[in-house]
Amino acid sequence: MNLLLDTHALIWAFTDDATLSEVARDAIVDGHNRVFVSAVTAWEIAIKKSLGKLEAPDNFEQELERHRFTPLSITCAHALAVEHLPPIHTDPFDRLLVAQTKVEGFVLVTRDDRIARYDITIIRA
Repeated sequence: MNLLLDTHALIWAFTDDATLSEVARDAIVDGHNRVFVSAVTAWEIAIKKSLGKLEAPDNFEQELERHRFTPLSITCAHALAVEHLPPIHTDPFDRLLVAQTKVEGFVLVTRDDRIARYDITIIRA
C-alpha cells in the first residue's frame, strides 16, 4: 500500500507522538508499505514554522530519510486535479493532498474530518 501523510500525521510520526492512532502507526512502520510526504506538506511546515505556529525539525529532509519516507513532488496533473474536487475543504494544502491521493491512488493518513468526506481512502491518524 502507498501512504501519503497529512502534515499532522507526519509531525506525529517524526516525534513518535502517542496522538497518532495505532492503526496509522502500524501502517506507517509496516515495511510492505511505502510512505510518501508531499512537497506541499514541506511548504506548509515551512510557512507555519516561519510564522511561529508550528514546531518541526529543522533537519526536515534528514528526518524523511531517517524514517525512510519518500518525497513526492507536485506535478501539473496533481495541480490540475484540484479543479475537479468538490468544495468540501477550502485549505489549498489539504486540497492538493486530496488531489495527489486521487491521482496516485494513495491512501491518505489524516485526522481531518473534512478530508474524510472526499471520495478517497484514508487511514485515521
